[in-house]
Amino acid sequence: MSKRVLMVMTSHDILGETGKPTGLWLEEFAAPYYAFLDAGFSLTLASPLGGQVPVDPMSLDDSALTDDTQRFAQDEAARSALSATIALEDVKADEFDGVFYPGGHGPLWDLSDNMHSRVLIEDTLKAGKPVGAVCHAPIVLKDVQDSEGQPYIKGRRVTGFANSEEEAVGLTDVVPYLVEDELVKQGGEYEKKGDFEPFVLESGHLITGQNPPSSRPAADALISKLV
Repeated sequence: MSKRVLMVMTSHDILGETGKPTGLWLEEFAAPYYAFLDAGFSLTLASPLGGQVPVDPMSLDDSALTDDTQRFAQDEAARSALSATIALEDVKADEFDGVFYPGGHGPLWDLSDNMHSRVLIEDTLKAGKPVGAVCHAPIVLKDVQDSEGQPYIKGRRVTGFANSEEEAVGLTDVVPYLVEDELVKQGGEYEKKGDFEPFVLESGHLITGQNPPSSRPAADALISKLV
């Protein structure tokens, strides 16, 4: 029986008070999606509201295109799946062997304080199953607790979109949270590499990736825990 992986994405499509569109960063979905698919895993896609996941138009720019995003553009089944996600409140941790959160700026708004997401992550980790989050998505770990009621990431090596990377894209004063700051605030042992260089950390069953180029290595790390 193939391994079952749940991918959880944002439903949020507006970049704060700028009025500009945001959402999922396509590479961070496409690279893991095809890594899991090609590994023979069965995939379920979810989002807070269900239905269509908004895609950040900046991630469709020529400068952001990769082999995986171009494969996605030609893949009607994948595009259809991304338009018909199930509501996050309808998923249960025991139905999956692992959970993966792609980023984009959207999760900073609708997955940062989401109780359904928090319970999903806590239940998955408690069951000894892996959870991966890349780029802005490690914000989902902000309120996750261990069985003692302590922040799960306290004392753990973690990474995520760096303050310097947020500054590089000019959104430091727009976003509701800075991922690096929040991970540190919860006691995480935050580490990073150079801006936009691939970097992945594993701490027990938790896998975190720093930025878009880290999305496939993070997915590969999750795959290695399931095969």
